[in-house]
Amino acid sequence: MNSPNFLNSAGFEEVEHTADWAYRVWGQNLTELFIQAAIALYTLADVQLASESAIKRKIQLQGVDHVSLLVAWLNELLYLHESENLGFNQFKILHLDVHSLEAEVTGANVQNWNKFIKAVTYHNLSIQQTETGLEATLVLDV
Repeated sequence: MNSPNFLNSAGFEEVEHTADWAYRVWGQNLTELFIQAAIALYTLADVQLASESAIKRKIQLQGVDHVSLLVAWLNELLYLHESENLGFNQFKILHLDVHSLEAEVTGANVQNWNKFIKAVTYHNLSIQQTETGLEATLVLDV
């Protein structure tokens, strides 16, 4: 498969996986990678948000490395859907280092979530350096 072109690409693509559901995400740096992973999660699940006033949440997470933070980030977004019926379409990473993430997300109540996702897994997950930035393939438990 050809390397993605960051200027002409959405930053993610769905990939074949035998049992669960997977997608590849890329960005020029960790901030872009984390944002693209969140955008892809909502896009691939075909989430539709209500057109009401914006709801903001601040997310603060701890991890042992960037991989654990990526999984925690996406699972926190899934948790906010399950617990408060919220979805997000704007993502601002305020701080990201090897052990912590702080972000502000903006969205609304979810009107429709077409593909149920139980969790983001660690299955074969790593963040790889490529010629054009960073890439990871995420496997979702559906």
